[in-house]
Amino acid sequence: MALGRRVKNLQSSLRGSQIIAAIGIGVAVGCVFAFLFPHGFFSTNLLTKVRHVSDSNSEVDAASCESTEKIDLLKSDIRRLSDKNAELKRQGKELNEKIRLAEQGNQQAHDQVKVLNEPHKAGPFGTVKSLRTNPTVVPDETVNPRLAKILAKVAVRKEIIVALANSNVKEMLELWFTYIKKAKITNYLVVALDDEILELCKANDVPVFQRDRDESVDAIGKGGGNHAVSGLKFRILREFLQLGYGVLLSDVDIVFLQNPFDHLHRDSDVESMSDGHNNMTAYGFNDVSDEPAMGWARYAHTMRIWVFNSGFFYIRPTVPSIELLDRVAGRLAREDAWDQAVFNEELFFPSHPGYIGLHASKRTLDFYLFMNSKVLFKTVRKDATLKKIKPVIVHVNYHPDKYPRMKAIVEFYLNGKQDALDPFPDGSQ
Repeated sequence: MALGRRVKNLQSSLRGSQIIAAIGIGVAVGCVFAFLFPHGFFSTNLLTKVRHVSDSNSEVDAASCESTEKIDLLKSDIRRLSDKNAELKRQGKELNEKIRLAEQGNQQAHDQVKVLNEPHKAGPFGTVKSLRTNPTVVPDETVNPRLAKILAKVAVRKEIIVALANSNVKEMLELWFTYIKKAKITNYLVVALDDEILELCKANDVPVFQRDRDESVDAIGKGGGNHAVSGLKFRILREFLQLGYGVLLSDVDIVFLQNPFDHLHRDSDVESMSDGHNNMTAYGFNDVSDEPAMGWARYAHTMRIWVFNSGFFYIRPTVPSIELLDRVAGRLAREDAWDQAVFNEELFFPSHPGYIGLHASKRTLDFYLFMNSKVLFKTVRKDATLKKIKPVIVHVNYHPDKYPRMKAIVEFYLNGKQDALDPFPDGSQ
């Protein structure tokens, strides 16, 4: 019994010790929390810290969106720079090509000068011949790449017929290209000076080219008369020559009956039809001037030739030819002058004090084959033998009633109507 009481007392003592220990641990933990969180466990500071964490997460999200936008901008900049780099490469390639062509041209010019400057011994009497045919220029397609592509398709052996036209000559232009086609000529091109002519040519399957907009040219081209439009050709033809093409320039008051390229000589810078009407006026003659007051020296010999017609001529792509176009275009820009007069003055006037003449070779075409309307109506239609000759072209340049005479020429030469020319007077009424 005594042993049982001792055991109970011992257990009771142990429980008391455990309670005291638990209380001590609680007090110790409370002291620790009091030290660590003097303002309480759920204090304002802790909530602030929680908010800081939340705000930090929001900033991370915003920064992420901002980074995406920057990446997109960078990608856009890269694409733009890539495009710019490609454009610079293209420009560099074009520049290199220009340099190559310039060097090639310089070399050819050097070779030409070398040949021309090389001294020669004169041969036996009657065998010496001077240089007649100037070398052609080096083609430069950078002058007008769009025109170069058209000419590459249309031209035959680097030669082409070219006509300028606006809607004022629409009726004649239709007749012009109709009989070019009937003559089986394929290498021809219309330079359209307005949109109406452009559409007309497209509708009739006629090779056509319209220049880039140029106010100084467009104002004349769209509303100008025959002489004003005719003056434009000297500016426009320059690009054709620079591209290396021989050009047969044609007004639209011309009827084509044969292929003119079969009748050219190609030995001169310029081959032109004449306004002359017989051998003397077309090819030149010695005209004697009489001045009785001079007594013994009353007679003075002069040389005369009727002018080249600036409405139909073949011009080779040479330096003198381009200089001719530049001279005529320059004077027409400065002077109120007729283009045909200026064309002939620049071709024929010699060098003299204060003036350097043009060193261009020239040839007058056969005036029965390349016929003007004075020759036809004043002489040919009245001569049984001459009526049998079929001209290459007939140019109605001497008469203002152009269209009806053009139709009559077609009837006479192509349809065999022998009296088709009879209703018309020799000259104009």
